[in-house]
Amino acid sequence: MKSIIIASTSTLHGGNYLEYILPILKTHFKNCKTILFIPYARPGGISHDDYTKKAAEAFATINIEVKGIHEFENPKDAVKNAEGIFTGGGNTFLLVTQLYKNNVMQLLSETVKNGTPYLGSSAGSNICGLSMQSTNDMPIVYPPSFQTLGLIPFNLNPHYLDADLQSKHMGETRETRIKEFHAFNSIPVLGLREGSWLEVKGEKIILKGDLKARLFRQNQDPTELEAESDLSDLK
Repeated sequence: MKSIIIASTSTLHGGNYLEYILPILKTHFKNCKTILFIPYARPGGISHDDYTKKAAEAFATINIEVKGIHEFENPKDAVKNAEGIFTGGGNTFLLVTQLYKNNVMQLLSETVKNGTPYLGSSAGSNICGLSMQSTNDMPIVYPPSFQTLGLIPFNLNPHYLDADLQSKHMGETRETRIKEFHAFNSIPVLGLREGSWLEVKGEKIILKGDLKARLFRQNQDPTELEAESDLSDLK
């Protein structure tokens, strides 16, 4: 049975890395002594080793060890044998490119669908949808496909921001960008605000956190969803 946490972000303002969601993760990964960390989304400024160390320090507070996928000679074996998996944030184009390059995109999908507990944040959450096409990230590399894990039957827009009506900025809002996506695609998109996450248990998908999420469907007005909303039938 699928067991997935899909978080908008890893860090809330004023808090430490994963701090706000650690009580949830302690339960989510309760049967794991070690989890596999996928740092592929980080494009520069921090090495895979340093990024993994950052994740390890957070999980050490709930007595879980972290190993980076880059530390294994065979990434596919690392995914197959993982007790739990965490994919961190960064650039979604880079993350998807690296998952395909290392031949683990399909395997990762199958592994999580078969019950290995998974956590995604930011880019690691983007890949949980049907495609990465509703990401906010710049296309710094060219992935072989926009198709992602397909763990949920819709797309995500993590870090979703509402338009600031007091701002003089005249550029496109997140809502505008998502509407542009829907000019060519019918896949629903869920805008996850900071501090919100999805809890997936089997086929059940529940919105968690203190803030509402904004749901976009093709040719429909967006709607606000309260915490504890059931998105299991969203397609």
